[in-house]
Amino acid sequence: MQTALWTAKTGLTAMDRQLSVISNNLANVSTTGFKKERAVFENLMYQTLKSPGGLSAQNTELPSGLQIGAGVRVTGMQKNFEEGDYNVTDRNLDVAIQGAGFFQITRSDGTTAYTRDGSFQLNSEGQMVDSSGNLLDPQISFDSDVVDITIGDDGTVSVLRAGETDQEEIGSITIANFINPAGLYFLGGNLYEETSASGAPIVGVPGEEGLGELGQGMLEASNVNSVEELVNMITTQRAYEMNSKVISTADGMLGFVTQQL
Repeated sequence: MQTALWTAKTGLTAMDRQLSVISNNLANVSTTGFKKERAVFENLMYQTLKSPGGLSAQNTELPSGLQIGAGVRVTGMQKNFEEGDYNVTDRNLDVAIQGAGFFQITRSDGTTAYTRDGSFQLNSEGQMVDSSGNLLDPQISFDSDVVDITIGDDGTVSVLRAGETDQEEIGSITIANFINPAGLYFLGGNLYEETSASGAPIVGVPGEEGLGELGQGMLEASNVNSVEELVNMITTQRAYEMNSKVISTADGMLGFVTQQL
């Protein structure tokens, strides 16, 4: 009964963390470029009373052993990098990656971060920045006489200046990809950071070498399916209730033994 109590306790802890993951997914259902997560579980070490294949008598093997599980734990959170839907905004600084890849962002401390959020703006110096004011890498700057901006599928940035009839190419946007995007470190603010698990960034031209193309005037929506998350929430709630019932039952059995002895 003591074993049952501790095993059920691990189940409660795991379901609590699972609910936290579901809650975070639902909270970010409208976050641009957000990628949903799922908890990864593993069973804990077993107490082996009899080993499978052990001898029950001379020349006689046990067909199965006697091993008692110690419960479950959460070992990690996996990001699902499936593409979300694409919402047309018709804003010339909104850019979506259609396929694999991340925009490169230079943070205030000089380090590089990565994002799927392409809702860019201009700072006071005419440079393209994210919603937190971090610079896009490579830097793209616009003069005050620019009246129209065009960003091609391959990342080429062209502008139309006041009084001109022909567009002028001023730079290009490159994107990066990783062998294992799930290994990126989540910084918050729609930003990721490279780790040894993700591998080094593979930087290239959009549309080449397996990288996605850019789409101007649109944004990638969150890939969270709210209906799926609500079903997962109900399943998690029921699992939590069942583990609570185990604790209640084991407590009742211990109480019965105490009263009878």
